Amino acid sequence: MAKLSIIIPCYYNELNIDSTAKELIANETNFPAGTIFEYIMVDDGSKDNTFIELMKFKKSYSDRVKIVKLSGNFGSYNAILAGMKYATGDANVIVSADLQDPVELMPKFFEHWQKGIKLVLGNRQDRDDPFFSKIFAQTFQFLIKKYALPTLPKGGFDYVLFDKQLKDQVVEMDESNSNSLYLLTWLKYEYISIPYSRKKRQAGKSRWTISKKIKLFVDTFVAFSFLPIRIISVSGLFLGLVSIVYALYIMYNKIIGNISVEGWTTMMLVFLFVSSFQMISLGIIGEYVWRTLDSSRKRPNYVVDVVIE
Repeated sequence: MAKLSIIIPCYYNELNIDSTAKELIANETNFPAGTIFEYIMVDDGSKDNTFIELMKFKKSYSDRVKIVKLSGNFGSYNAILAGMKYATGDANVIVSADLQDPVELMPKFFEHWQKGIKLVLGNRQDRDDPFFSKIFAQTFQFLIKKYALPTLPKGGFDYVLFDKQLKDQVVEMDESNSNSLYLLTWLKYEYISIPYSRKKRQAGKSRWTISKKIKLFVDTFVAFSFLPIRIISVSGLFLGLVSIVYALYIMYNKIIGNISVEGWTTMMLVFLFVSSFQMISLGIIGEYVWRTLDSSRKRPNYVVDVVIE
């Protein structure tokens, strides 16, 4: 008999918990007989009635529901890490609490895992999201795949099943300011990608704000790519060559007697351009340095208030 841990990060999901719980329980009949289920519900510092709804779920199915309540909001990817730590299954699934990811795909994921595939990704082919959210997500996934993690499936993923071995390896890394899901693909295990269309959120309001999306993009890019540093190096080399060429041009004009070289406007433009480049470069280097400092502090990625088993 295999045990499946279903990890669900929850943040302001009071309106979703009841319907999500019912769908998850009903979906159990689609798995092979004898499959054991464990639901790891992580309350990521919600200030609504999410925890109360989770307790109702726990009361109805106490033998298979585990609640991990964090002391505050640490972000969905840290909440996922917390769920991973307390999961005890042979295989693990991460799914959203708002039913945007179809639970009916989960048995198919599980079937591939039983055949020996340690990582199964739900590949988003389409998403029923607002226009600007969709554009941002597509741009995010394109840049990450192109310049940071080329092994990612087109469209990215949030819905995933992975073996206990991978879970233990990610938990052991305990990386700060990273994307815990994309660490699964960084491990470079072979995976199967199953396409699906992400559903529109049916209840409640998404707390996935633009500032959180930008932070995730920066965290993911810096965690998996050195391209920004390389761009600074190449740009610095290019500017150095341009300055040499310009210096030779000035010397040549002085040698031939054309000493009235007009250059005030040009010099000011160059000065402003180089200053801007230097400030941007310092900002990019600072992002990398800050993450090194943050890791060296050994502060936890999350703080657990209480675990209800």
